[in-house]
Amino acid sequence: MSEKPAPLFLERRSYRQRRLMDAARLAPLLAAILWAVPLLWPRQGDEAMPTSTSIIYIFGVWLAMVGVSLVLSRRLTEADDDTTTPRDGGGGA
Repeated sequence: MSEKPAPLFLERRSYRQRRLMDAARLAPLLAAILWAVPLLWPRQGDEAMPTSTSIIYIFGVWLAMVGVSLVLSRRLTEADDDTTTPRDGGGGA
């Protein structure tokens, strides 16, 4: 009889921290894709999108990405603080 391997156990805290790091790595790619969207808008004729709308859209994406980056960095910092422990047993200076 063959023994089934034990299921892989990942601690929730480290799993979430890795997913947050993955999200932080993908954020610039998401920003680049969202910034490229105005390139797909019609440019000629009656359906042309005004430049002011494009600029507002690009500024909105930039502002949203600043917020996303802020949230991700704070959560990663909190997760990093929770996982690090002093090596000397918690003594003072």
